[in-house]
Amino acid sequence: MERLIGGPMLSGRPWPLGATWDGAGVNFALFSAHAERVELCLFVGDELQTAFLPERTDQVWHGYLAGASPGLRYAYRVYGPFSPEHGHRFDARCFLLDPYAREVADGLLPSTASDARLCAKACVTDDEFAWGSDAPPAVPWTDTVLYEVHVKGVSRQHPGVPEALRGTYAGLASPAMIEHFRRLGVSALNLLPVHFFLDEQRLLDAGRVNYWGYNSLAFFAPAARYAAKVGGQSVCNEFKTMVRSLHAAGLEVILDVVFNHTAETDAYGPTLSFRGIDNLSYYRLPPSDLAAYENFSGCGNTLNLAHPRVLQLVMDALRYWVEVMHVDGFRFDLAAALTRDSAFLAAVRQDPVLQRVKLIAEPWDVGPDGYRLGRFLPGWSEWNDRFRDDVRAFWLTGEAGVGQLAQRLAGSSELFRFAGRAPQASMNYICSHDGYTLRDLLSFQAKHNELNGEDNRDGHAHNFSWNCGAEGDSQDQVVVERRRRLQRALLATLMVAQGVPMLQSGDELGRTQAGNNNAYCQDNPLTWLDWSTADSDLIEYVAGLIDLRRRLPQLRRHHWLTGETGAAGQPDVVWWHPAGRPMRVTDWQSRKLASLAVQLAPEPASADGLGAHTLLCLINRDEIPVSFIVPEGVWRQLCESSARQPFVSVQRVKTSVVPARSVQILTLEHA
Repeated sequence: MERLIGGPMLSGRPWPLGATWDGAGVNFALFSAHAERVELCLFVGDELQTAFLPERTDQVWHGYLAGASPGLRYAYRVYGPFSPEHGHRFDARCFLLDPYAREVADGLLPSTASDARLCAKACVTDDEFAWGSDAPPAVPWTDTVLYEVHVKGVSRQHPGVPEALRGTYAGLASPAMIEHFRRLGVSALNLLPVHFFLDEQRLLDAGRVNYWGYNSLAFFAPAARYAAKVGGQSVCNEFKTMVRSLHAAGLEVILDVVFNHTAETDAYGPTLSFRGIDNLSYYRLPPSDLAAYENFSGCGNTLNLAHPRVLQLVMDALRYWVEVMHVDGFRFDLAAALTRDSAFLAAVRQDPVLQRVKLIAEPWDVGPDGYRLGRFLPGWSEWNDRFRDDVRAFWLTGEAGVGQLAQRLAGSSELFRFAGRAPQASMNYICSHDGYTLRDLLSFQAKHNELNGEDNRDGHAHNFSWNCGAEGDSQDQVVVERRRRLQRALLATLMVAQGVPMLQSGDELGRTQAGNNNAYCQDNPLTWLDWSTADSDLIEYVAGLIDLRRRLPQLRRHHWLTGETGAAGQPDVVWWHPAGRPMRVTDWQSRKLASLAVQLAPEPASADGLGAHTLLCLINRDEIPVSFIVPEGVWRQLCESSARQPFVSVQRVKTSVVPARSVQILTLEHA
């Protein structure tokens, strides 16, 4: 029995995994099926103290250190064969990060002054926090409007955020930021990755970093790079304080999580954690070549969720973020990679903790049969890139007709209407972090990613974008007006469609990235929101659209549109030709028809009674105004997307002229 920092190393227990403080000491437990020995390494001031974990139970190495307490920094050295041809890459010279690390103490540092190998040290934490009366807002899927946001970029240049808090968790939850979120009316913030992640060496060598953060190493630890650390507050507690403040403002917090790969990359990458702990268990290795890695992520490796202990790691991490950190849901990056040969979907479906949070899949990866849109289970929403592409192609390039647009407005039922799934299975978006900003979508015909240092080879090449007649910024008023109208028409289309809308942060400001559609390595003013140039009219327009969506239950239906007569005594949906007749088969097949209308039956459940009236949305992609013959009755205009004052009330009888490239929303006052 060895003594460390004044206490003995006892046997401890094999659960829970990680470093767990019980008030009297810390229990350490690490899974490794193929290790021969596991050495605990403690960093006490400038001193290194070590001891081997004394027990192994069911492939978990464990020990208990009496007298240890929160704040203790530690790592592991794991002994075993270095035999890549057999899948083993043990290297006892490397300090390894605990996969269950709650906090990473020092970022990434050399192991010793004379050693080029890198190490990340974990820090023992105390989960206690004064949550008070914190409770998740628990917004129903039908009422959810997501705002995709980068923790640093959103507040880094905001003049209303104290300088010391800009670009941090504290800054995200500052009064100035909360005021903006509430002004918009969004219900949930979808944070780009906040797990501890690394910058790839090739980026560091070129003077860049991984700005987006899709290069995780520690699935339990919030990234310290986003912590203000004001008043000595720990990273974990600053994150919790952020969540508590956002909840108090009625905002849910959803994390973008990366469980498909890790920052150890391919066979030539660094040994920092999983690879040195048990490479054969943690990663998917080709059976024909155990020295290589399956690369369904496109990032060098793929986590092996088919292994029960790796699946346990992911499930434990998800429950930790819900139960300890109080987050409200997750968006799973390259989620198809998590489902390959694994029980991941079944495990999530039966988990009592995860049943109550929002689950969003990016339903693809880069492996064989990797495109799995529409193939996730009930309880999941999926990023719908068909919505993105068809809506863009309808408005901007003419490559999609009214039939494709109608499918997307109706919630993409051909993709998601099975096994009891609802329209909210479709996560609708026009733009996301991975691509153009909305402004750039209408300003650039081709991507301009030269600053990324990859000779403009990176990023999507087919974006369904249109520069409206000039590449980049333009003073031509014809071009400017085209862009203004299309920007607003796209946003209106997003908000009137069945499903769950997601807005990319900054699109309501008119943000540009100068045509860069893959700004993953640009941590600078190119990607930070520029609040000094914010388009206040556009902000008010987006807020008005979100408010209309909130007030109109017809746009937030629990059930699929069928065309059948319902409780309101009329079909739940009617699709109209501008000539005032129902759409015909030939109309749906036409590539020339650029206008249509959709009529939605009343849905009385709205606070102000607006939903008790029939709703009519008129859409005109044409370059000239189109006169629609509207159904009988007196109609009141709620919104005209192209107008300088878009929410002015105007009555329409018999006909309604819809300006070029615009959307009108009308409600029936009386028949």
